[in-house]
Amino acid sequence: MRSRLALGSLALALATAGCADNTPAPIPRTTQPTDAPSQPTPTEEPGNNGQSGGSDDGGESGTGGDREPRAVGTLVDLLEVPWGVDFLPDGAAVVTERMTGRVLQVTADGTLSRLGAITSAVPQGEAGLLGVAVSPDFDTDRTLFFYVTTGTDNRVVRAELDGSRLGEPSVVLDGIPAGFIHDGGRIAFGPDGHLYVTTGETGDPALAQDPDSLAGKILRITPDGEPAPGNPDPGSPVWSLGHRNVQGLAWDDEGRLWASEFGDSTWDELNLVEKGGNYGWPEVEGRGGRKQFIDPQLVWPVEQASPSGLSYADGHLWMAGLRGQRLWRITVTAAGEAARPTAFFTEDYGRLRTVATAPDGLLWVTTSNQDGRGEPTPADDRIIQVRP
Repeated sequence: MRSRLALGSLALALATAGCADNTPAPIPRTTQPTDAPSQPTPTEEPGNNGQSGGSDDGGESGTGGDREPRAVGTLVDLLEVPWGVDFLPDGAAVVTERMTGRVLQVTADGTLSRLGAITSAVPQGEAGLLGVAVSPDFDTDRTLFFYVTTGTDNRVVRAELDGSRLGEPSVVLDGIPAGFIHDGGRIAFGPDGHLYVTTGETGDPALAQDPDSLAGKILRITPDGEPAPGNPDPGSPVWSLGHRNVQGLAWDDEGRLWASEFGDSTWDELNLVEKGGNYGWPEVEGRGGRKQFIDPQLVWPVEQASPSGLSYADGHLWMAGLRGQRLWRITVTAAGEAARPTAFFTEDYGRLRTVATAPDGLLWVTTSNQDGRGEPTPADDRIIQVRP
């Protein structure tokens, strides 16, 4: 199930990479970037929507106060279903495309270049090349991690970036169940240096409650694919279970882990993730008030959310909505509660997939209008910059 990537020749590879030209050739653009509306209209929509136990009465906000986010403009356009975004130490981003398997680099000024491709990706339904995570030791190991659907499973792989060229991927963790839907796919390194991996239940709800299955879980592994020290079961990569399809991960200033999750037909969720926590699917959708399960902090009707990417900036969580076609700002109180969800840019850009906080503090928000469920404009898909 797990395999290690030998690093014995890393020093030689790094020495070679250090002499290489690190500036990839830009991909020519055929259209000019489209400017964004300058004055979005926020809509405050209480996140509990009638369910008990919610917190929608405000609370202590972060450093950003209640100022409105502002769309700076379109950074790059004409992408094909961008899915994962993570940032290199120099401020450029690595971006994955679900359908094409391409791995792209986008600089802060919008220069787009191709680093390579994950050729094992099999795009179908919601599957393909999904999340990306830059190694926290990238300056020395130059390693990128990817979540990819193959013809047999979902897996985490890693590859070294040699100058402007992506090397051959090696398996970190395989054997994650794959399906036409609900493949999870978000990966991110936590403050503890371990890699967190979200998996979906692939349309088989019972897998989410099966502790022996990697489906419907949040996993926590080392960069070599082993269960991380301190996991609930030392021999298992499972960190939490009972998830339908987690699509976003983010840590706040206090190191608390938050996750955005697709519901079924009634309630989408924002969860505060606890070690060993069981989040109830398929026994509960939304809040059930049952002691053996952890209730979400906030829920939304599915038509308002279908929550995907999640990021933290300026004292708030920022959550992208696919079906909801909006960007949600959510206050995190000093007590660690989610409160005051407020929607921005509703239907301005269509389906929103990923939110990532750039080193300069701007949010990078990707559209997902080319995924077969949206109504693409001639410029889609795009990365939009937002000042929180």
